[in-house]
Amino acid sequence: MADESTPLLYQRNDSDSSFTEPSLSQSLLPENKHQHLPSLNSTVEKCIGQFTWSQFLQAVLVSFAWVFDAQQTFISVFTDAQPSQNCTITNQKASIISEWNLDQENSFITGLPTSLFFLGCLAGGILLATLADSSFGRKNMLFFSCLFMSLSSLLAAFSINIWMYSVIKFLCGFARATIGTSALVLTSELVGNRWRGQISVVGFFCFTIGFLSLPAIAYANINSSWRNLYLYTSIPSILYCFIVKFFVRESPRWLLVKGRKEEAAETLKCIASITQSNVNLAINGMMTSSSRNNSDLSLTTANTDLYSAMKILLQKKWSSRRLSMVMASGFGIGMVYYGMPLGLGNLSFNLYLSVAFNALSELPSSLITFVLIDKFNRRTALLAFAVVSGIFSVLSTMEGEVWSQIQIIMELISFFCACTAFNVYMIFTTELFPTCVRNSALAMARQALVLGGSISPLLVGEGRKNKFVCYGVFGLVICCSGVFGVFLPETRGRPLSDTMEEEEDKGSDAAILP
Repeated sequence: MADESTPLLYQRNDSDSSFTEPSLSQSLLPENKHQHLPSLNSTVEKCIGQFTWSQFLQAVLVSFAWVFDAQQTFISVFTDAQPSQNCTITNQKASIISEWNLDQENSFITGLPTSLFFLGCLAGGILLATLADSSFGRKNMLFFSCLFMSLSSLLAAFSINIWMYSVIKFLCGFARATIGTSALVLTSELVGNRWRGQISVVGFFCFTIGFLSLPAIAYANINSSWRNLYLYTSIPSILYCFIVKFFVRESPRWLLVKGRKEEAAETLKCIASITQSNVNLAINGMMTSSSRNNSDLSLTTANTDLYSAMKILLQKKWSSRRLSMVMASGFGIGMVYYGMPLGLGNLSFNLYLSVAFNALSELPSSLITFVLIDKFNRRTALLAFAVVSGIFSVLSTMEGEVWSQIQIIMELISFFCACTAFNVYMIFTTELFPTCVRNSALAMARQALVLGGSISPLLVGEGRKNKFVCYGVFGLVICCSGVFGVFLPETRGRPLSDTMEEEEDKGSDAAILP
């Protein structure tokens, strides 16, 4: 393992208990030819392994993008509400349904804007996903996605009919597609392995805050036009984009993978707890060693075309199989996670309170994930929460005097479990793929979530006639989807990989169980 023919980025197996960690100067000096060559993961880990306030503030700042992501994802619960669901509202411009007299239209027309929003997410995810891995980077992708989403949302406030509004919703979804993935990947790559799970949950808390803010904003706007909701959510989001532009740092892992060591050194100097000289020593040691190995970075710095990351991801049999299992698992989770809030109007309960209760249920879900993520076996947790969510989703369709009174309780339990499954799913996916394709893989995983979400508005529309078509189908699908997680390798406590060879060399794919 120590000879110079060993590729740099996967020479060290972090799971090997016999490996003795050398000191910083011993392990990273290029003159030590008989030492183990420093891997990218070990280099970054030495610099950011000790958690600092700078890392925490960066993670919080990046994660705040989830607030605006959540608002645009669920804003249609109020802006596109049926008049019968807003019986306390007399204003004729309270929603697009009442303003444009769509209450007599079929479910396809009324559900079209929301469905196009999710289809926009699908298109954006496919066309934009690899930019964060190949050329733009995590920070720039987050900035541009959030900015264009915000501008589209602002434009929605000036729609003149359902068709213009639907097109703008598609554009909003298209722009929004990579916000969550870029934010999650960037936060996880700003900290060491020990804190990766907990810091990733910060984004889920922020998503909850954004979701929870909607019923409050909508209730304050109860006697005004639905257009104000877009104004109140888009303008703060635009201001946030410029904070990201000037104050957020790029991922040091991505910079190193791309060979931009000066920028990586500057980032590490700002967020790391070690001295500047050791930062330079770490990076120079790794880069000097990499020059001795002609094939070290062949799958990273050499690939600069737009879809190189996706090509790398799909050309390996193990990674394409892993990705297909991830996406199959995410389809049902997305259908329930995005669909349940949209279907709340089908229940016999106040819309504002039910949305608030659903948003509040995300708080204990995020808290449980934060506290127990290092104790969860990813596969077991994903399966358990998906199955429990499915069972209670089906139970919420039961008819009868007693059942109708506890429908909201069943729905809340189901949504809580779906939220927790969603959290585990996102963290699990970031751990399953190496740095060179991580953002692309996570984006494809979110595509599966969004695909499920794009179907849910149609089921919700039909669910007004038959509740089982809505929550019953939700429950059956998420139960089936959760089973696919069992076929993925367990990643709890495992260091992140940076290249495909390093991930393959770990032999983790052999851990896939039938």
